[in-house]
Amino acid sequence: MSGPDDDGFAAFVAARGTSLLRVAHLACGDEREAEDLLQTALERTYRRWDRVWHDNPEPYVRRVIVNAAINRARRRAILRILPTHTPPERPAREVDLDLRGMLMDALRALPPRQRAVIVLRYWEDLGEAQTAEILGCSTGTVKSQASKALAKLRTAIGHESLEGVLESAHS
Repeated sequence: MSGPDDDGFAAFVAARGTSLLRVAHLACGDEREAEDLLQTALERTYRRWDRVWHDNPEPYVRRVIVNAAINRARRRAILRILPTHTPPERPAREVDLDLRGMLMDALRALPPRQRAVIVLRYWEDLGEAQTAEILGCSTGTVKSQASKALAKLRTAIGHESLEGVLESAHS
């Protein structure tokens, strides 16, 4: 593919690349793997650009990122390989860096689907229906996975108002 569609794809990547990289990083917990996930997602999107460009392509790319992250996590579980890298610390305005670090560690410890729900619902601020569409599941599944994940995160960081921490942690 070359021509005007290339320009549209390049403009999309330029406009949404940083946000999509953040989704990938939060989905997998590793900066290098996030770059690989995003590259994979963009490659798949580029190959199908003529089919996805007219709709909003961002949900398509998010879904590819999340599915790829879940698949990689499953492969790791089968092979018993655990990630050894930690995400880079970035200054947070309202959240203590220690709390942010604990939150990121707890997020990485969640099962892949629960982590995906938390990333899409709280970091990307998507609704339950949008999250369900991206993950290919029902809104009930999104609700139950979010509830289970939030309970695990509350236990891990010992913070009752986790939703506020999640909102301020990604800003």
